[in-house]
Amino acid sequence: MYLTFNAIADDPGSSIWQGLFQRLWPAYRRWYLRDGHLARPTYLDCRRALEVHMPEFVPRWRRLVELAGDGDVAARFLSLWCPPAYDSACSQAVWPGEEPLLVRNYDYSAKYFDAVCLHTHWGPQQVIGTSDCLVGLVDGINESGLALSLTFGGRNVVGVGFGVPIVLRYVLETCTTAEQAATTLARIPVHMAYNVTALDRAGHRTTVFLAPDRAALVTNSPVATNHQPGDAGSIDAYQTATIERERFLLGRLMLHEDPAERFIGAFLRPPLFSLAYERQRGTLYTAALWPRQHKLSYRWPHAEWTLSLDSFEPGSRRIVHPAAESVAV
Repeated sequence: MYLTFNAIADDPGSSIWQGLFQRLWPAYRRWYLRDGHLARPTYLDCRRALEVHMPEFVPRWRRLVELAGDGDVAARFLSLWCPPAYDSACSQAVWPGEEPLLVRNYDYSAKYFDAVCLHTHWGPQQVIGTSDCLVGLVDGINESGLALSLTFGGRNVVGVGFGVPIVLRYVLETCTTAEQAATTLARIPVHMAYNVTALDRAGHRTTVFLAPDRAALVTNSPVATNHQPGDAGSIDAYQTATIERERFLLGRLMLHEDPAERFIGAFLRPPLFSLAYERQRGTLYTAALWPRQHKLSYRWPHAEWTLSLDSFEPGSRRIVHPAAESVAV
């Protein structure tokens, strides 16, 4: 069993993204319309939401819609305004060494994973990150040296707001520091609960706990798993390992003085590395993000692929699926 990861470079004058859209759109269209056309907001609602909350991104959204064929459903989908509910797992933490470093595990279903590292220059800043929903990112770095990563917040409440991947892209295209990222994240409505950690090149960090039914909580926490402050006693049974993972990471940060590579290596073993593939929440990759170096390194138990914003080289890697690998504790 294999996963094929692709690295793709796009820019404002390129149609490379169009090929990605054509390949992935049939599956995304089925997902987006799984509850019927009327369950999703109208084109006008989607456009207005972008204009109010992310006006700088509207020209690029219009261009993407054009590349997608100017279809109504594609336009609504590419806004990620009130998409269908979904969740993942994930763990992330900021390493406390001299070189700023954010490490994360992405735990999700391989069937619904873009498996694309996308380099873009759609707005004022170049961005490199892991693509999701064609228009968004689940982690990434911009040319100012700002890194972001997300985890699911653990609560199944659904409200009016954006799917968080497009919010991460917007932040990376418009912000330069962790402080700016926190302010922007706190003002944009999201449709489900998410935790977003930001780390900038100066080493400043923030974790913002987002939800559709309460105000964003901005913290200095170096760790985020799959619950939010005060919610640990109300999460579903399958997510109980979120407490174990959080405690493991906090203990490692407080009690160990790991070099960077050893800290990254801890994400490649349980309890951080998830083997819950039958529940579609197994770890698909570990990512190490160095904002000062503009570098993103994908890791697996027996493979590694490092990409740089400054010298990005498109290509592909065929990775043995982690479910098929022998993971040593």
